[in-house]
Amino acid sequence: MGLAREGVVPVVTALFMTMGAWLISPVLGVILGLCTAFLAWFYREPHVDVPTDPLSFVSPANGKVVELEVVDAPFAGKSTKIGIFMSVMDVHVNRIPYDGKISFLDYKRGKHLVAFAPKSSEVNERLYAGLETKYGNVLLVQIAGLLARRIACRVRVGQRVPKGDAYGMIRFGSKVDIYLPLAIKPMVKIGDKVKAGSSVIGLASDEGSEFSGQESI
Repeated sequence: MGLAREGVVPVVTALFMTMGAWLISPVLGVILGLCTAFLAWFYREPHVDVPTDPLSFVSPANGKVVELEVVDAPFAGKSTKIGIFMSVMDVHVNRIPYDGKISFLDYKRGKHLVAFAPKSSEVNERLYAGLETKYGNVLLVQIAGLLARRIACRVRVGQRVPKGDAYGMIRFGSKVDIYLPLAIKPMVKIGDKVKAGSSVIGLASDEGSEFSGQESI
């Protein structure tokens, strides 16, 4: 279990504040110490065992599947949208679903509605990342929620990224939408719990069959 790079500054800052507070008041030191422990826990970045199956697409986020439907999306075109809600208890490091190349990044300012609401995908603060794979274009959308106020991105346009690699993080409760090519068969349903980089959410089909069902909250 490691500490995400996004957490180094806030955790170290909180640690120094705790040490200073302890000299003034042990009670205050304990309170800030608990806050520091929470920050270290929240910014955890655990090791993940990435599936080696070349046909598998993995989840970009830890959390609960709250949306599953066929939509028309920028960059991905007609695709299967899988929305994953991350509660404050979930690991918030986001991961690449399949080997590919980052084609574009686009940040949008917006509101901070509760992230599990479907409308949050359209109006909340969010970051779009386009991923080119050999099975088609995949769109990843990091969405800030009611508590989340900052989206961190670790990749750049033109960068080649392997499946399961960490590409960013959203601080506190938030959501990640992934838009998969229709040739990728969804392997999850609404209500499923998934883990970033290790849970298989889709399988490529050599026959190129399309998912045509629709299910959403």
